[in-house]
This record gives sequence, structure tokens and C-alpha cells, in this order.
Amino acid sequence: MSKIGAIILAAGLSKRMGQPKLLLPLKGKPLFRYPLELAIRNQLHPICLIGGQHINSFQAESIDIQNVEYIRNPNYEKGMSTSLKMGIHHLKDDTDAVFIFLADQPFVPDLVIQSMIEQYSKGIRIVRPEYQGNLGHPILIDKSLYKEFQVLEGDQGGKEILKKYKNQTRILPFEDPFWGMDIDTFEDYQTGKQYCNIITK
Repeated sequence: MSKIGAIILAAGLSKRMGQPKLLLPLKGKPLFRYPLELAIRNQLHPICLIGGQHINSFQAESIDIQNVEYIRNPNYEKGMSTSLKMGIHHLKDDTDAVFIFLADQPFVPDLVIQSMIEQYSKGIRIVRPEYQGNLGHPILIDKSLYKEFQVLEGDQGGKEILKKYKNQTRILPFEDPFWGMDIDTFEDYQTGKQYCNIITK
């Protein structure tokens, strides 16, 4: 059985929100906990969360969660690639594949993760979800591609690599656009809260 880990990218600057968005509460818990709990529920291991200036707050807000490594990225202001490289470097020797999660996506369900693992088990090197026609996260990559991700620069999230290996990628379509929603602005946050009220009624 493949050993699949998780990297949770949580070092963004929240420029559009104007405050640390990942600590904002959504149904009683901060945003960043949703992908963290999703990874744990689906038995991904090891799990590392890469944070910037708020790494201590993330640890304090998830003190009840076991088996997660919190890693501070001192170069977080240089863009997403710095966090992605740290995560890959940290997990490369202990995994056959990793999920790359964005910490500002609280609505990805277990179904997406389980469907992606199922596709990966068929020998696919990259698995990616598509939400109502829009490519999204998390992305599942095989260890044979780790070296490619370790040479990224700036604010790249690996788009060029994904393009390069398009023929070895499986796109999984899902119909609910909310599953792939990023919380980037205050308007997104309000919409997310409304969505939470709908799905819990």
C-alpha cells in the first residue's frame, strides 16, 4: 500500500483579506483546520503544515491535533514555491506520493480525497480535481516528480510542471463549485459562511 502524505500550504500573506484569513472562524473553528482535519480523517501521513509569520498561532489553535508537523518558512514572502519546496523536501524520504492542500479551501470533502487516492493506485502520476469545469486543489503527485517541484521559484505553484506531465495526469470532475472555493476576500468569507449554513441545515 502506498504511503501518501500531505503538505498544507498556509504561509500566504492574506493581502486581499487585509488580516490573517486562515485564523478567521468558520463554524467555530479557524479556516486552516479544515484541510488539516481532512488530511487526518483520510489517514494521510506524514502531514506537514508550512506557515509564515502565524505559525505559532496555527499550533496554538490545533493543540488537540496529533501527528502534524508545523514548519516555519522564513522565506514565505517570496511566494508559494518556497513553501512547496520546503514541504516536498521534508516529506520526500517518507512518502510515495503527497497531496498538496491550500489552507484557505475549507469545503473539500472526503469524497474528493478518496477518489483521488483510488486513481493514484491505478498508476497515475498526477491526480487533480476539477470543480464545475475549473481545475483546483488538492493535487496529488507521485514521488517521481518531487525533484521537479524542488526547483520551483517565486510564486509558482507548479503549473509548468503540471503542463509538462499533462499526459500522465488524471483530472477528476466534480459538480459542486463550492468544494474548490478559495477564501481570499471578505466577500468570499461571507459567502463561505452562508454555504456552511446551507449544508448544515
